[in-house]
Amino acid sequence: MLIIIGYLVVTFSVLGGFVLAGGHLGALNQPLELLIIGGAAVGAMMIANTGKSLKASLKAVPAVLKSSKYDKALFLDVISVLFLILSKARQQGMLSLESDIDSPNESEIFSAYPKLLANHEIIEFITDYLRLMVSGNMSAFEIEALMDEEIETHEHEADIPATTYQTVGDGLPAFGIVAAVLGVIKALGSADLPPEELGLLIAHAMVGTFLGILLAYGYVAPLASILRQRNAEHAKVYQCIKVILLASLNGYAPQIAVEFGRKTLYSTERPTFTQLEDHIRQVKASSTKAQ
Repeated sequence: MLIIIGYLVVTFSVLGGFVLAGGHLGALNQPLELLIIGGAAVGAMMIANTGKSLKASLKAVPAVLKSSKYDKALFLDVISVLFLILSKARQQGMLSLESDIDSPNESEIFSAYPKLLANHEIIEFITDYLRLMVSGNMSAFEIEALMDEEIETHEHEADIPATTYQTVGDGLPAFGIVAAVLGVIKALGSADLPPEELGLLIAHAMVGTFLGILLAYGYVAPLASILRQRNAEHAKVYQCIKVILLASLNGYAPQIAVEFGRKTLYSTERPTFTQLEDHIRQVKASSTKAQ
C-alpha cells in the first residue's frame, strides 16, 4: 500500500508543481517519446537477463505490493517451533524427530503453526538441517558452513529482481537522453519552420529527458530498493534458524538457544527478553495441554 501511495505522491507532486508553475500537461503528452524510452528499457532488460531472471523479476512486482509477511508474529512462530522441536529432542532423543521431519504437515508441532507451515521454503530449511542433525554424521562446524552456503545462495537468487530493476533504473536517464536527441535531430531537420513551431519541437524533445529521469528515480529505482529490503527480511529468517540450531548443537538448552536466535532479529521484529520468555512459557503450557 505504501508503494502505491508513494507513486501517487511522486506523480501528483511533479505534475502538480508543473501545473502550478504555469505549465500545460498537454505538452508532456508525448507517447512516441515514451515508446522510445520504454521500448529501449524493456529491450535492454531482455538482453541483460535470462528467461528465469525475467520471470523472477516480473513475479517480484505483485509480491512487493503486498505487506511483508516477515513480521514479529512469524519470527515468534519460528522460535516457538524450534523451541518445541529442540525440547522434544532433548527429552526423547534426536531420533524422535524423524516423524516430524519427514511429514511436517502431520506433525503436531508444525501443524500448530499454519502460517509458518504454509511457507514451504522455511519449513524445508528447518527440516533439512534437522535431518542432518539426526543423522549425527556432521559436526557443528560442517553444518554451519553448509548453512552459510545455502543462505548465500538464497540471497543471490533473491537479489536478481532487485538488480534487474536497478539496472533498468540506471539506464532510463540515458534512454531519455536518446529520445531527446532524436527529438532535437527532428527539430533541426525542420529549421525552416517558424520560431514558435521550432521551439515547440524542441520542447517536445526535452520531454524525453524529463521522462527518463522521472521514471528512473521516481518509479524504478525505489522498486529495486524495496525489493532489497524485503530480501534482507527473508534472509533474516534463515539466519535466526541457523543460530538457534547451531546453539543447540553446541550444547545449549532450548531456552538459551532461542535467545541466541532472538538476538539476530531486527529491532522492529525482535521481541524483548521478557516477551520471549512469556511467549515460551505459553508455548510450553499449550504443548503440555495438547499432550
